Amino acid sequence: MEKFKPPVLKFKTGLWSYGIIVPQEPYDLLTKEGNKRIVCSINKHNLFYAGFMPDGKGQWFIKLSTEKMKDFNLEVGEVVNVEIKSDTSKYGMELPDEFEEVLIQDVEGSDYFEKLTDGKKRSLIFLIAKVKNTDKKITKSLIILDHLKANSGKLDFKLLNVAFKENNRF
Repeated sequence: MEKFKPPVLKFKTGLWSYGIIVPQEPYDLLTKEGNKRIVCSINKHNLFYAGFMPDGKGQWFIKLSTEKMKDFNLEVGEVVNVEIKSDTSKYGMELPDEFEEVLIQDVEGSDYFEKLTDGKKRSLIFLIAKVKNTDKKITKSLIILDHLKANSGKLDFKLLNVAFKENNRF
């Protein structure tokens, strides 16, 4: 596990609001085999999955969502204790048990899922993982695989959101 103490930054431009710059040494050590996915802990809070993001100036950072800022009680400028290690998971984040079971049972849907880009897989996994209720996780998993099968493996987030909304009416 690599450890360092950076300040929390608020970015003035770009897609991301908050982040922490990763020193060059831990970045080089953890990416020497090409993997830019990591598992991170800030101030001893729960581990979360992340990836090294380029800052456009030759450095790398870990983005922090507004939700993480709130959950970890972080302030801009605060110096934090960061621990990171390489992520060796299959998808770059933890796969919810419910989704794993649905993938096992639906071979066709699973095949389409596995053909998606890694980023799209993580986006779908995140949609399921953020749900707290087990039954709703299963339902969302089924809707996702049905969507992929109905669209020959093509992922259309607008159509998928419509399917989620239609299911919520019942």
